[in-house]
Amino acid sequence: MNVDDLIVLYEDNHIIVVLKPQNMPCCEDSTGDYDMLTAVKDYIKKTCNKPGNVFAGLVHRLDRPTGGVMVYARSSKAAARLSEQLKTGDFDKRYLAVLVGSPREKKATLTDYLKKNAVNNMVYVCGPTVEGARLAELDYRIIGENEGLSLADIRLHTGRSHQIRVQMAHLGTPVYGDMRYGGEKAVKGMLALWAYSLSFTHPVSKERLVFKVEPPKDVSPWNRFDTSAPFMFINPKNA
Repeated sequence: MNVDDLIVLYEDNHIIVVLKPQNMPCCEDSTGDYDMLTAVKDYIKKTCNKPGNVFAGLVHRLDRPTGGVMVYARSSKAAARLSEQLKTGDFDKRYLAVLVGSPREKKATLTDYLKKNAVNNMVYVCGPTVEGARLAELDYRIIGENEGLSLADIRLHTGRSHQIRVQMAHLGTPVYGDMRYGGEKAVKGMLALWAYSLSFTHPVSKERLVFKVEPPKDVSPWNRFDTSAPFMFINPKNA
């Protein structure tokens, strides 16, 4: 990907909302690969004809193999206000995931404690009293089943590293394509995890904004499900 390929969903002087492709870092990492934060800065330089360095702030993260909607700040004030929304839970983040198998409960809230091993970059479910344990909570509901796979609509309440992948694998239904956490049920392929909806309050105008993008319909295993079902268009605050 280069800057000309960047898909911009919305932009103004304070924020820019973009579509992150799968397998692209959301910011600079140890690989040195071209990343979304750099792409956003290059885009601002090009479209605004600004020489030298430009500001773009990382507000939240998506794992490298996860695609979907992201917002970056275009001013330090916007970055601070959006970061505060993340802390207070004003961000509404929703994902689609294709799971291997289907949970016994088709709609539930998962509450676990997670700990990250910085040495191997793996996250584990642990007890609440373990040093470094962090609360992780999400809601899921199964909205489709097909040939041993299921489609889950997931709403995050916390934003822990690898959270969805770890919690769904711990439930016994790992995300399709997750060779890291899938264990014996792991299925090879592109990770089927997509950030389809992001809702937050504009840091300056205070307008409530909602952005939604479907996963690629022609790519397996998304093409086994209807990802344009009506649930995609409910008001996140009332769901």
